[in-house]
Amino acid sequence: MFSGIVEEIGAIQGIDKGLAGAKFSILASLTLEDLKLGDSISVAGACLTASQVGDTGFSVDVSTETLNCTTLGAITVGTPVNLERAMKLNARMGGHLVTGHIDGIGLLRARQQDGNSIQLTIEAPEEIIRYCVPKGSITVDGISLTVNAVSDHSIAVAIIPHTAKVTTMGLKQIGDTVNLESDLIGKYVERLLQASGALPPKPATVINRDYLEKRGLL
Repeated sequence: MFSGIVEEIGAIQGIDKGLAGAKFSILASLTLEDLKLGDSISVAGACLTASQVGDTGFSVDVSTETLNCTTLGAITVGTPVNLERAMKLNARMGGHLVTGHIDGIGLLRARQQDGNSIQLTIEAPEEIIRYCVPKGSITVDGISLTVNAVSDHSIAVAIIPHTAKVTTMGLKQIGDTVNLESDLIGKYVERLLQASGALPPKPATVINRDYLEKRGLL
């Protein structure tokens, strides 16, 4: 479990892809403190497991499923990534409850300076939009952000100068993709209401060309 408060920006140092997935070597510093073999760490919002830990970085194994369903499938050597170690239960909760289980990929459609903040419009799949509410929370590439507005196909968020400086969101440009995780609480509320009959069952997923293209499977 994570909080969505990014600890540092790391960099992809090496990628070894195979039929069964991939192994990423990641350059890091702050997140290496007390990081142990087998620990969970959020990489660009995706919960991964440290398979090797060294003096200047760590390695993670990435499954084919994760490569297909997140932006990690298109990542290249040198790409900066947001990093966060699993949170401690006795620490302050600065963001919101983040699992590191990516729900889908978003597309940055607009970026506009507004005073000292940057306003971002992100196109998102319907299965993510359904859990978004104004002033609610969403995780974007591992960053806990507040939803400012919601439309049928997109959400609007804003990042302050500090967030732009210490995370990769300050580097994102129109056309870039991001990992999205919707608020965990909304998913549980929906499921409980469906079980009680207060809400109709969630519509069945239609596997078509559009579905496969959005997940990088075509």
